[in-house]
Amino acid sequence: MQPLPLRTTRTRAVLAGAAALALASSLAACGSGGTTAGDAKAALGPGGGASTTPSAAQSSTPPPKPKKVLQPTGPAADLAKVRDTAAGPIMVTRLTGAKSGVTGQVWVWLPPQYNDPKYKDYGFPVLTLYAGGQSAGYNTWTDNQLPIQEIDNQLAAAGRTHPFIMIMPVQNLESNEAKALECSDIPGQPKMGTWMAEDIPDFVRANFRTVKGRDGWAVAGASTGAFCSAKLALQHPDVFKAAVPIDGYWNPDSPLWKGHEQERVANSPDALAAAGKADVRILATAGGANAYETRLVKAWIAKVAAPATVEYYEQPGGKHLTSDFKKMIPAILEWLGKNVTGPQNDD
Repeated sequence: MQPLPLRTTRTRAVLAGAAALALASSLAACGSGGTTAGDAKAALGPGGGASTTPSAAQSSTPPPKPKKVLQPTGPAADLAKVRDTAAGPIMVTRLTGAKSGVTGQVWVWLPPQYNDPKYKDYGFPVLTLYAGGQSAGYNTWTDNQLPIQEIDNQLAAAGRTHPFIMIMPVQNLESNEAKALECSDIPGQPKMGTWMAEDIPDFVRANFRTVKGRDGWAVAGASTGAFCSAKLALQHPDVFKAAVPIDGYWNPDSPLWKGHEQERVANSPDALAAAGKADVRILATAGGANAYETRLVKAWIAKVAAPATVEYYEQPGGKHLTSDFKKMIPAILEWLGKNVTGPQNDD
């Protein structure tokens, strides 16, 4: 297996008749805009007695519980099966984002629990996965090189993580690295950042039962996908609770940023980590056999400012290879199980 290229570049009170009228008169005389004589009279029952009609404050009905589950809003996407796994099928659709105008492929895997009658009222957490390389027309998390779906199913059955809805989009529209969009809205280019941070979550909520709020949403990716996962979580902490950048780089270096330095820095995980504006949880990994990579990742971790939190995982003897990324999947899923909300219902 060839190594993937390593990119360098958070009253109750009841008033007796005379007292109520006296209070009302005094308030009216002061021009306070408070209780009037008519109001006080209305508070008296027949014959001048106190009214026995309960007020809203006296009601014993508890307020409704906050909803934890978001039901699909529609419209339903046209999903086609592309591959069977031991943990269920992987499906694909072509999504045109209403906000970005970008059209690209999105793969979907639903955990077996999703269609289990016992879970019919549950919303599920969502994990979006980004691939290494250019990822134009493919996503390596959809094939057997990185069998994260099967591993998630096994670990969830053992109670070691959650069953996640997994969303696996493309990251670029062309295979030419000179046209890398870096999961961003580069001026004059397709709005890939908006597609990923807004249109894809909208697509998920339209089609699937999910956990309400950001606590059930995470992103992860390897190499170039690590850049994307770190950047998107730090830019959009209102959408994502956690991120796992696997053996990543942190400085945008696409040639398309030429002439747009301010925008480039605004999309840099280096700058975003140091800004101290994102309350997100991060697990950053590096392969222990790659000294350059471990230095790069550790230097970035040192920049991560509160309220963000970051943990470091170094794979013993690991290299920048898909085969080594595969070995880290169990540890990554277990970490996500501890840092992201699991399936929820409204009971």
